Amino acid sequence: MGDEDSCTKSLGRLAVFYYGSGHMLNDITAACWFTYLLVFLTDIGLSPRGAAVVMLSGQVADALATVSSGELIDRFGHFKLWHLGGSVLVAVSFSSVFGGCVPCKIFGSNSLLLQTIGYSVFAAIFNIGWAATQVSHMSMINCITLNSTSRVVLASCRNAFTMIANLSLYAVAMVIFSAITAMNVADIENQYRWIAYISIIIGCCFVGVFHLGTKEPRLKIGALVTSRGRIPWKHWFKKVLYYQVAIVYVITRLVVNVSQAYVAFFVVDDLQMPHSAKALVPAIIYICSFVVSVILQEVEWSSQRLKAYYSVGGILWVFSGVAVFLLPRSLSPLVYCLAMFIGVANALLMVTGVSMQSVLVGEDLHGCAFVCGSLSFMDKMSCGIVLYILQSYQNTSSKLDLPPDTYVSIPRLGLGLVPAFFSVIGVAVTYTMNLHSGHLKSSMEPLLG
Repeated sequence: MGDEDSCTKSLGRLAVFYYGSGHMLNDITAACWFTYLLVFLTDIGLSPRGAAVVMLSGQVADALATVSSGELIDRFGHFKLWHLGGSVLVAVSFSSVFGGCVPCKIFGSNSLLLQTIGYSVFAAIFNIGWAATQVSHMSMINCITLNSTSRVVLASCRNAFTMIANLSLYAVAMVIFSAITAMNVADIENQYRWIAYISIIIGCCFVGVFHLGTKEPRLKIGALVTSRGRIPWKHWFKKVLYYQVAIVYVITRLVVNVSQAYVAFFVVDDLQMPHSAKALVPAIIYICSFVVSVILQEVEWSSQRLKAYYSVGGILWVFSGVAVFLLPRSLSPLVYCLAMFIGVANALLMVTGVSMQSVLVGEDLHGCAFVCGSLSFMDKMSCGIVLYILQSYQNTSSKLDLPPDTYVSIPRLGLGLVPAFFSVIGVAVTYTMNLHSGHLKSSMEPLLG
């Protein structure tokens, strides 16, 4: 009973901090991946479709590795070992994604085909390591504590560190873009190489903090888990809630990742703002997300509040997406205001969307990694496909009559209408969920108590 009581008590602030820091390397490299990969590849000469192939190869590798990691972690455990191995692979391979085409240097050729193949290979390696780290870290939430409130705060702290990682990246990017003037392809590669190196150093420091401060979760093998075998996959496929949570989670990731991928294109190409704006606008988004994530850690959570806060975030995205799509170039400074609303909406969607996974898992800890892995598989595949389709039409645009100097473009769709459309679907699915008290109990304790 003493062990059970300790596992159902609220976690302390320090334990939450240590856990949240564990995804910093993944987050800072993912921010660079989604914000700058397509821009970087097209700037160095790849066609939009070639850049889309590189992005898709990484997403497919990530999706397959996510499912494999989830299955193996459920089978053998050792969350921290998987986390460490994945982090090492991420750190080693990420610099090769933005550090120039390695096969081109080996074979002495800069053909577009060889560049596409080379970047695709290292993108796949990077995403395999990223998947192992993500699944191990996310599934740990359910095995660290049985307290439903603490599970939400762990997800909220994880999201707060995502904001910190993104802000760190954009601060580094702003300095690099200002310090290094890009006059040719070599200068562009040099810019992103330094961004990659500094990001890896920052992320690795936080990985060290995580491994020093967080113990291997024992709930999976302790007295609180019965001696029954692993939960079969069909157990989850019989649950209506599994499909509802899957749709909501995938939509949440689509909204955040697709919009992030087209921020830089939108502010520089569509609004013709200075290049510093492709770091400043995303920074504003994540500052607002970080503030909201911190505030959400003190909310008294219940199942109804999870649904309500998610719905508010989705509705905010609908209005923000439409405003982005209609924003004329003459009113480009308004994008900073829209970035604030997008940041708030992202935080509301991410904290509640990820927390719904914990509601689904409950105390079925033998299958927690499969749930995280399968949902992430769908997330990666859908993001890769959507980004590939959008990027394939990147050079296509058409004029609109109203408002003035506004036109349909892929960045406007990717940052505006596509997230707005998916947000509507997410809110609708959330409304149908039955997150009864058996899944998530209301708590009168502060999340970081």
